[in-house]
Amino acid sequence: MNTDGLNEIAESVREHLDAKHQAREQALRLSRDVVRLSANAIRSVHRRDFEAARALLAEARDDLAKIDSALADHADILHAGYVNDAQKEFAEASTTLALIAGERLPTPTDLKIRGAAYLNGIGETIGELRRHLLDELRAGDLEHCEEALAAMGDIQDMLMTMDYPEAVTSGLRRTSDAMRGILERTRGDFTVAYSQRRLEDQMREFEKRQQS
Repeated sequence: MNTDGLNEIAESVREHLDAKHQAREQALRLSRDVVRLSANAIRSVHRRDFEAARALLAEARDDLAKIDSALADHADILHAGYVNDAQKEFAEASTTLALIAGERLPTPTDLKIRGAAYLNGIGETIGELRRHLLDELRAGDLEHCEEALAAMGDIQDMLMTMDYPEAVTSGLRRTSDAMRGILERTRGDFTVAYSQRRLEDQMREFEKRQQS
């Protein structure tokens, strides 16, 4: 049996695996940074510090570009779960900012991310819109709450049209199911608050008529 060249083969494979390992470690670190930056951006949005949110998302966008560059020769890692999660969190933060700040909704092409990650990200934006709606509900801005609730419904309706296997959409059905529950709870909360506000208005109007 002739094993001539086996050491050279092993060295060639080792070089390839070393490069793949280094690329993976870099992408993993950058993905964690994207998740952190996106979470901080969402917190800034809820504080209405939109400029801070944009700055954080600009950093996250740069990190995502670095991931694409690092994994250009390693497509199998590029489609790994943690890269998809980073893109999803970036999409959630970007769409949350756009919706609450009243800006144009970015597309997957704008964000330079895959469609499945975008869909899961904008799906989870429903949860952030609920938080925003409850804040506005406490402030008494029912008109703005109605706008937020309508946006939540529009997103959920869009998600329901994506009838593809889970392997294609990266688990979108689970996201959609979870967000449906959040949407229904929010509708209930808003209905109760709206009814209470109408009752209070009617009571005040009645008292005015009684005094006049």
